[in-house]
This record gives sequence, C-alpha cells and structure tokens, in this order.
Amino acid sequence: MDFSGGARLEVRITPADVGKRVSVRQLTAIVDGHPTFTDTVGVLASWDEGVVYITRRTGESVAIAASALVAGKVVPPAPVRRPGGVPVVADAELEAVASRAWPATETAALGSWTLRFAGGFTRRANSVLAGGDPGLPLDEALERVVRWYGARGATPYVQLPDSSPYAARLDARGWVREADTVVRVAPLAPLTRLPRPAREVALSRTPDEAWLAAYHRTGELARAALAVVSGGPSVWFAATPGAIGRAVVEGPWVLFGAVEVAPERRRQGLATAVMGALARRAADEGATAAYLQVEADNGAARALYDRLGFTDHHGYHYRRPAA
Repeated sequence: MDFSGGARLEVRITPADVGKRVSVRQLTAIVDGHPTFTDTVGVLASWDEGVVYITRRTGESVAIAASALVAGKVVPPAPVRRPGGVPVVADAELEAVASRAWPATETAALGSWTLRFAGGFTRRANSVLAGGDPGLPLDEALERVVRWYGARGATPYVQLPDSSPYAARLDARGWVREADTVVRVAPLAPLTRLPRPAREVALSRTPDEAWLAAYHRTGELARAALAVVSGGPSVWFAATPGAIGRAVVEGPWVLFGAVEVAPERRRQGLATAVMGALARRAADEGATAAYLQVEADNGAARALYDRLGFTDHHGYHYRRPAA
C-alpha cells in the first residue's frame, strides 16, 4: 500500500504535477457504511475537465474522477533496471529522447506539449509531441494546434504513444489515425560486434553531398532535411559504397535511422555493417542501449531488426483532423 492506515489522507497533487510519478487513492464504493479504496501508481499523464489520467508502468491508462480522489502524492521514479544495458523508461520519456534526436527547426510550447515545424520534412518534425498536459481544456488546445499549423500552411498532426489517454479522446473527436509506428530497443553491446565490411565505413559529423544524394532528398526538401538530420545531441553520419546511416547519442541511448541501401547492393550485409560502425562509435561515447522507429507494416525491416536483437518497446501514431 502507498498510504498507511493511520496516515491522514490528503490530496497533495495538482495539474502542475503532470508528467511526474504519483500514487493516488480513490474511493470506489461504500459497503455497509465502510468505504473501499483503490490505489494507483504511475505517471500523471493529464488532468483535464475533472478527470485524472494515470499511465501505469505496463502502459495501461487509468481514468479517475478528480472528485473521487481521497489521497495523492508525488513519489520517486521507479527503480531503473538495466537488463542487457537497456534502461527501463516510460513511453513518453523515450519519445522525448527521440524528439531531441530528430529536432524541428521551429518549436513552441503549449503547456507540456511541444509544437514542432520543419518545413514539411517528415511528420515527426512537423507534429505536436503530446506529452503531459497542454495546460488548457483539450478542445481549446486542439484549436491552438490547428491555428498554429494553419499559419504555416501545414497539416496539424499530433504524435501520440498508443498508451496515451489522448488517443481515445482524439478518436472520439474524429481525428484520423495514421502512420502506426513501433519503437524498438536493444542492448548496444551485441551490435558493436556486427561484421565489418571489406571496405571500412566512414563516419563524420556532417553529411556530405553523396550522403544527401543517397538519402534521396532534393530541392527545398533537401534544405529542410539537412537542418533536421544535422541536429541532435551527438550526431554521426555513416557512409560506405552502397549504403548510409545516421545515429544520435544522448546519455545511455543511441538512435539509429536513415539507413538506406542502394537497390543493387541489397542483401550484402551493408545495413548491418553501417549499424555496426555507428554502434561502436556510440559505445565509445558511453551509450549502452539502441532504439529505432519502424513502420508497423514494414515486415522486412522488422525481420531484420528481430535478427539484430531488437524488441518492441511501444507503439505510436499520428492524429489529424478529418478532412
């Protein structure tokens, strides 16, 4: 139990605690004059319109009427375990790390939400990262989102972990679901032992023209792409004849992305060679865990990452207003 039987029950959490780990007790029933309670521990995801949403460690979202709370307090983060070097983190926390590794060129805060814009290069850099509470009733927050993206001539997208309480609420408001994606994680150490190619993989801090050409971005989109892929805490670009890749290191994590192999050079181990070179550099910087994002219906890529030891961490998707 999180509240001792003799302790004075008091609600010591507010909407300002959104994003923190909390323990709450709610009144569930009164039977024969005796109250019964239920305790819930997890991350306070939002507090909106009299409803408190808490995301448990399992990813389950629990909705509790604020009027039913009889006790509540902020508690320390859950102990971090590192099976194979992979930290145990909540979906929203890893999404925040991933956002810093794929930074938009323009951002604005809306409470705990982040509005992102990057000239139309990828949904991820041109969508709202909806972590925590927007600080406004949901409908008003969505109106702000629509206006902000409309002023930039862009579609208003909201990126949500599948476990987010906002997923069901946007569904109820008719916002269309698109681009289901899976975030996968793996211990980094095995990736550092991937085979080396006959020709060494070159690593650099900035992408050259050949790298950008292999990334297949041209014109105005090329400029927007360069601004995004060059940003992040510690960015590395890999290139070998027929293949490229990108990695971003932050603390224990390294993101793998932009792994492209020329069609005529596929099935030659170049993708794993690029990832191995990037993994070794990330390990030199202290990283212990890898993550990447793959579209849920990309069976070939998921099979490759299965062989490399990646497992599913969580899913996310995008929402946009119905046309």
